[in-house]
Order: sequence, then structure tokens, then C-alpha cells
Amino acid sequence: MAATTVQELPEGEQWLYEVKLDGYRALAMKGMGSVQIRSRNNKDLTSAYASIAAAASRLRAKSAVVDGEIVALDANGHPSFQALQNRSSYPRHTIAFYAFDLLQMDGKDLTRLALEERKRRLAEVVRDSGILLSVSLPGTASQVIEAVRALGLEGVIAKRKGSRYVAGVRGDTWVKLKLDRQQEFVIGGYRPGPHGIDALLVGFYEGRTLRLAG
Repeated sequence: MAATTVQELPEGEQWLYEVKLDGYRALAMKGMGSVQIRSRNNKDLTSAYASIAAAASRLRAKSAVVDGEIVALDANGHPSFQALQNRSSYPRHTIAFYAFDLLQMDGKDLTRLALEERKRRLAEVVRDSGILLSVSLPGTASQVIEAVRALGLEGVIAKRKGSRYVAGVRGDTWVKLKLDRQQEFVIGGYRPGPHGIDALLVGFYEGRTLRLAG
């Protein structure tokens, strides 16, 4: 299930708010004596994220399908997409999986249950497993936006209470507001790769001085 981008978050008690994490969307699946981590386009990520697979094996269910996000966290717990893409260059970042929905448990399809009930069961399933829980944030939409922006995080997702999980749908029960900080960059060089450009060297101007950005 996907969230629709909006310019303004909905307000009201019928909405739950969560941090929009900057990582790779994935499913953690446990069952039949095995564990798999699958990307949103069904790529097998199990061996690439062995620590997450190990945590998924400790889920408190015989079988479960958990929807969430793979992230790379710095020492302050802030996710970095750049560190996730270039893990070897960021050895001090911790790879983690934040779970925000539970689709199946012990052979039962939970997608028709209300969002709050799925989250209640999810909290119990991931407890003490090493899988992290994406919690609902208290406060109004404006208060949540202010707090998330102050932390320098990517954005906020609002989810309507009572809503079902509909796979493959980008509807109006999940909506997201991006709080990205944007900057224009000068391309100073590039490194060719086997399928085109492998990396870019970019900078930005401070007055008349060109500064390296990364």
C-alpha cells in the first residue's frame, strides 16, 4: 500500500501520524522455518540485510508478514539514505528495520482489519525481536510537522483510523507530506559505470566560492 503526496496534512482525531522514513520499503516475512526480506518490487534482500533477517526470525509468531522500511541510522537515530546506499563508506551507521503494519499472522490475513487493530497486534509481534516499531506521534498535524521538521527528518505520513490495508493502491487513506530541504548543485565531474553514470561530484556556491557538497 502506498501513500499519496499532499501539500497539507489532514487534521482531526480520525488520523494517525507517523514519521516518513528515508530508506528502502520492504516486507519482512517469517514462515515455514525460513525468513525472507523482499523489496517493494519483489527483489530478495535477505542476504544483503542478514541482521534484519535474523531479527525477523525472532518475531513473536509462527508466521508473519510485516510491512516496513529498511534504514541506516546514525548515532543520534537519524536515518540517512546516502549511508544506506553506500554502507561501506558509513560503517558507524546501524542498519535497522522499522515496522509499521502487519499484513498476515499465523496464517490469517489481517489486511481487512482496522488500522488500529493491525498496529496493536504488530506491537506485540515485534516486541524484543530487534525489529523496531514505527509509533504513532501525538499531537495535531501542525504540531507533528513542527517537531519532525525540527529533527530534520524527511516528512510525515497520515493514516486514517479504521482503514484497511489495500496492496498496490495509492489512495486517500494514507497521505504523505514531504519536508525535504532542497538545494541547487553544480555538477563538477562524474565517474562512468557499466550502465551509465556511477557517481557524481557536486558542489554549491556561497557567494562566488564553489563549495564541495559530496
